[in-house]
Amino acid sequence: MRHRHALILALIAFGLAGCADNQWGWYVVSPASETGRVNLNFMISGLKETISVSLSAIVISMVIGLFVALPGLSKNQYGRAFNRTYVEIVRAVPSLVLIFWVYYGLPVVADISINVFWAGVLALALSDSAFQAEIFRAGIQSVARGQIEAGHSLGLSYIQRLRFIILPQAIRRMLPPLGNQLVYMLKMSSLVSVIGLQDLTRRANELVVTEYRPLEIYSVLVLEYLLLILIVSQGVRWLERRFKAETV
Repeated sequence: MRHRHALILALIAFGLAGCADNQWGWYVVSPASETGRVNLNFMISGLKETISVSLSAIVISMVIGLFVALPGLSKNQYGRAFNRTYVEIVRAVPSLVLIFWVYYGLPVVADISINVFWAGVLALALSDSAFQAEIFRAGIQSVARGQIEAGHSLGLSYIQRLRFIILPQAIRRMLPPLGNQLVYMLKMSSLVSVIGLQDLTRRANELVVTEYRPLEIYSVLVLEYLLLILIVSQGVRWLERRFKAETV
């Protein structure tokens, strides 16, 4: 703890020293100057795109992950083979490479038109779906076998057992890793800036080109992501406590 406090104090001292140095241009992101306010508003306006692409991608990846996980839990060897093949292939492809392929390659292969936003959403969702599939598989397997058999003895169909017995219990146990994946998705969304999405990272990059102050601008970008992820993390913890209280 002492080392952590010392590090924080060192960073503050370094920042104050930098502010006093004429070579540093904090005025470009200072709310006290007109230029700084304009630049800050420009950077913060990318927040909507960052959140939109992240939430859209995480929802789609969860749906794909669930449908990929279910064959892996079946007794059918072809279903299990499909699950393992999909997970291994998707996990092996870097997210940035997948973004490039979806944006530049998919329109050629599938003869479709796709904009920057949906190319980013699809690429991130596919990249994350393999991890979601493993989370769902582990969560479903954690449900006691006796409860599933009890549902079967009551005449419930597989879909009904999944809806009323398996998933409600599994989701409570999967909430921490699902929350981690949401945080991971928020960070990985910055990669979509390479194909032109006007998110937080893209706007910071454009501002660096015009202001020539990368240290100051990227420092603000770090703070933006830090605050965003801290808020999301607190929300996930609140959900965990709520679900835990309901089960007590």
